[in-house]
Amino acid sequence: MPSSQDHSSSQDHSSQDHASRPSAVTVVGLGPMGRALAGAFVSAGVRTTVWNRTPGRDRELVERGAIGAGSAAEAVAASPLTVVCLVNYDATDAVLRRDDVTAALKGRALVNLSADTPDRARSTGRWADEHGIRYLDGAIMTPTTAIGTPAGVFLHSGPEELYHEHRPVLEALGGTHTHLGADVGRAAAYDIALLDIFWTSMTGYVHALALAGAEGISPRELAPLAQGIGAILPPIFAELAEEVESGGHSGEGNPLTSAVSTMAHIVHASEAHGIEAGVMRAAEGLARRAVGLGHGAEGFSRIAEVLGRR
Repeated sequence: MPSSQDHSSSQDHSSQDHASRPSAVTVVGLGPMGRALAGAFVSAGVRTTVWNRTPGRDRELVERGAIGAGSAAEAVAASPLTVVCLVNYDATDAVLRRDDVTAALKGRALVNLSADTPDRARSTGRWADEHGIRYLDGAIMTPTTAIGTPAGVFLHSGPEELYHEHRPVLEALGGTHTHLGADVGRAAAYDIALLDIFWTSMTGYVHALALAGAEGISPRELAPLAQGIGAILPPIFAELAEEVESGGHSGEGNPLTSAVSTMAHIVHASEAHGIEAGVMRAAEGLARRAVGLGHGAEGFSRIAEVLGRR
């Protein structure tokens, strides 16, 4: 029978062999979203290397079968495809633009799922081209809980052939993956536009909770009716998109003059309770500006055109 020492040596050799074999994907950045991405790859049986600037965050993933790298350069060198997910492009630059990491990325594919502006995405794309790095930009439009499930939504932009080459691995993240075109900044453009909807909506909701609370209405009492408001928005979004596209801006049923009156009521009620109403004052100001330009009988969609005027 082999001794325990022989068994230990065999395990060490097996572990070293496991780590030395190339992986299919590397994940750089193990914050909540990065861990979700790496976890989805591991769960799908994709051989995954992981690295994070803060030591120890890879422990659970390594226990599940991921390969922990000792450095960012070692991590990106381990796979033909690296997925980076950090807080913004300042953070990705700090990691990826080190000489050793940039050299290790040469000839490999890099998918950046960090969030930033379209201009930053395009400048990163130019940097990647200059250094022989095959680059795709991307955006994640769902929370961490959706990663690895059919509910995930991923947007990608950059060279189409590169996207199709690595799509089989990326699809291990679950959900839907959409390639938006060769302009590497297009995914970020969609991202900021959609997040604009999300964060202004969230701001409106928490403001509504504060205003309702000042009137003795509890959050739980308001929530069901608030969800009803949310449910009527999708067809309104589609209608406004058509009006902005066509330039029609129909005010039938709800002209801007009526909207201004409603907004003024919200501002007055909020400030009467000492609740700051800057967001609604800004919205009211835009609507009044459109009315002042002669669009009072038109619909709310006209504000998109007014916003675009310089």
